[in-house]
Amino acid sequence: MNNIYRNPLIFLLSIGILVSSCSLNRDPLDGYSDESQGKTETGSQIVFKNKSEVDNFLTGIYQQMRDRQEHWYMDLLLISESHADNAYAGTTGAEVLPFENNSIEGSNSVIDRDWARYLEDIARANRLIINIDSVADKSVSDSQIKSYKAQAKIFRALAMFDMVRLFGSIPVITTQAGDITSENIEEVYPQYFPFQNTEEEAYLQIEKDLLEALVDAPSNSVSDKTRFTKSVAKAMLAKIYAEKPIRDYAKVIQYVDALAADGFDLNTNYSDLYALNAANSDLEQRNTKESILEAQFMPGSGNWATWMFGRDLSNYDNSFTWAKWVTPSRDLIQTYQNEGDQIRMDQSIVYYVATWSNYYPASHYPFMFKLRSGMSSIVKLRYADLLLLKAEALIMQASPNLMEAASIIDRVRNRVKLPALDNATRASKERMLDALLKERRLELAFEGQRWFDLVRLDKVESVMNAVFAKDKGRKAQVYPFNQYSYRLPVPQAKIDENPNLVQNLGY
Repeated sequence: MNNIYRNPLIFLLSIGILVSSCSLNRDPLDGYSDESQGKTETGSQIVFKNKSEVDNFLTGIYQQMRDRQEHWYMDLLLISESHADNAYAGTTGAEVLPFENNSIEGSNSVIDRDWARYLEDIARANRLIINIDSVADKSVSDSQIKSYKAQAKIFRALAMFDMVRLFGSIPVITTQAGDITSENIEEVYPQYFPFQNTEEEAYLQIEKDLLEALVDAPSNSVSDKTRFTKSVAKAMLAKIYAEKPIRDYAKVIQYVDALAADGFDLNTNYSDLYALNAANSDLEQRNTKESILEAQFMPGSGNWATWMFGRDLSNYDNSFTWAKWVTPSRDLIQTYQNEGDQIRMDQSIVYYVATWSNYYPASHYPFMFKLRSGMSSIVKLRYADLLLLKAEALIMQASPNLMEAASIIDRVRNRVKLPALDNATRASKERMLDALLKERRLELAFEGQRWFDLVRLDKVESVMNAVFAKDKGRKAQVYPFNQYSYRLPVPQAKIDENPNLVQNLGY
């Protein structure tokens, strides 16, 4: 960290932070002329001329969670479930099977797509964060500008968080590269070919964005969980403080408790989180008290990701002629059955007759069931995840509080009619950690958590190398999991384009 300015990207990062964190310095115009339109009185470019343009741009940011589901949802499920023990790849396609059998290479099209799209989202956030101060419309108040910027910072933090968890060292970009001219080529050219930052530097930038956003973001609304609110910032702070580079279990507990103070709680009935109405024409509920951030799809708007994982119950035969991604594994099904967890199993897994038999007989084929309609929401942050993360912090902190952690796990289990943890489990840190991991697996299956749980708690080798022996339905393991398996490869095509990128070890 002492030599941070030797890296030109970090220097640009520091300048970007300085600019974005200074006091508002607006240069509004009363009107436009042929000479002045698009520029401030000092001659700098105006990106947003009025409030309508800003609102439209922010709406476009929110649309990313709905419209670009490949990296926000679909690929994360493939990685978190099929690269872990919850699911098989589902199809035999060259782009998805490597996540099941651990043969991922830098040429994989899924990781290439994700790397590019996360950076595109970060660039989109940067455009708003950097240019909102100079909006040429005096009707936009300073408090509104701060709110716009805070929401964009939360979006940038969300994208950067997923990206750093997948790839480790990533470019941390908080500036906008300008047009290259003969006068500025030495300054601007390197911005098009950024170096990677360390994981710690990435997490510190995410932390900075979230702490700043916490001040000015909108407050949580019980009737609209689609916004980047203060509660979203709190949830994300809890999640980043559980990660190794900046781990702070006291802060995990602090921010999860803050969510409870905001009114978040477990739904009374687990099934209400995913259920459709009796006519299969809409969701039974949206904006539940458990939902912190979700992308919503109203009747007619269509969540196309349904096609990738199973049946759309509102359009039963739509796109059901080809094998789906993320097929529930025998090991997960057996874990539900061993636990007697019928309620969560029925909400997570459903059986249909299929026309393929890649992993099971076509007459009785399991599918993930938490996305069951074109109206189903994509829930990015859910309180049960955060509550169990608090239990993890209580177990893993320097002075474990196993009794309080057990009470949280029991509360989650009680909702689905399961008995409390036994005394032997409650008395042992290792048994409690195993119980916590199992509870998170059963509670959060097919919600994009399992792989990241194993990574966060250094369980990848012990869990994943063992599952191939006990789950005979998995495709044969190509490479054993080792210390290099915790991060995916940097896409080779991106390395070819940018000589400053370095491949992760082990690939």
